[in-house]
Amino acid sequence: MILIDLNQVCIANILQEIKQIKKIEPLLVKHMILSTLLFYRRKFKDQYGDLVICCDSKRSWRKDIFPFYKANRKSNRQKDEIDWNGIFEVINSLTDDLVKQFPYAVIQVDQAEADDIIGTLVKNYYRDQKIMIVSSDKDFLQLQKYFNVDQYSPTQKKLLQSKDPNGYLREHIMKGDRGDGVPNFLSDDDTFVTDKRSKKILKTKLEAWKTLDPIEFCDEKMLRGWKRNEQLVDLTHTPIDIKQKIVDKFDTYEYNRRDKLLNYFIQNKLRNLIEHIGDF
Repeated sequence: MILIDLNQVCIANILQEIKQIKKIEPLLVKHMILSTLLFYRRKFKDQYGDLVICCDSKRSWRKDIFPFYKANRKSNRQKDEIDWNGIFEVINSLTDDLVKQFPYAVIQVDQAEADDIIGTLVKNYYRDQKIMIVSSDKDFLQLQKYFNVDQYSPTQKKLLQSKDPNGYLREHIMKGDRGDGVPNFLSDDDTFVTDKRSKKILKTKLEAWKTLDPIEFCDEKMLRGWKRNEQLVDLTHTPIDIKQKIVDKFDTYEYNRRDKLLNYFIQNKLRNLIEHIGDF
C-alpha cells in the first residue's frame, strides 16, 4: 500500500509551487494536489499497490494529554503572509471529494492524526505487503524497524532511510520536536509558548544516553520529560481504542466506483485530468 500523509503532502506541494500565496484559487490547488496524487500512484503502484489517503482529524488525542502540543504553530502562521485558512479550506474540501468520489481508501478517525493512521496500518499489515509512506515527516523513520517499509520525501524528492530506526526514535524522544511544540526531555512543558530557553543537551551525552535505558541515567524530572515525549512521538503509543477504529475502518472500507471520476472532473472544471482518468 502507498500511505499518503495528506496534509503534509498537500502543504509541501502548495508551498513548493506557489512561493507567495496571497489568495488561494481552489480549483488550481485541487488540480495541483490531484496531479500530485496521480504522480505518486504512477510512480509506486506496481511495487506497492494502491493509494491509502491518511488524514488528520480536527483534534488530536495528543492535545488532551499535552495542552501545548502544536500550540506554537498558530502563532508562527499568523506572522507570515500565507493564506493558511484558505489552504486548509481547500484541503478539507478536497478530502470530502476524495471520500465521496475517488476509488481509494480515505482514512480519517476522530482524534487521530495521519501519523497514528500510518503507524497503525504499518504495524498491522507490513508482514503481508510492501508499504511506501509518502511524507517528508522524519517521525516515520521509526517505522523502518519493520521490514517491507519505505519512505519517500516529497520535498527532498528521494527515499528517506534510517540505518538505526530504534536509535533514531530514542534520539527523537530526547531532542523533542520544535515543529510540534514538543520540548527536549530536559525542558519544561511550556518552553515553546513562553520566553523560556530550551535546556541544552550535549552531543556526547546524547550519544551515550541513546544506548541506555532511561532509568539508568534519568533523575525524576528527566524521567518525566522522557515519558512525556515518548508518549507524544513513539507511534506505538497511539491509544488502543483509536488503533482499533483505524483498523476497523480500513478493513471495512467501501470503495467508490471509478466511473464516478468523469463527472467529478467535468463538474469541477478539471478537464486536463480527464485524459489521465485511467491512471487514477
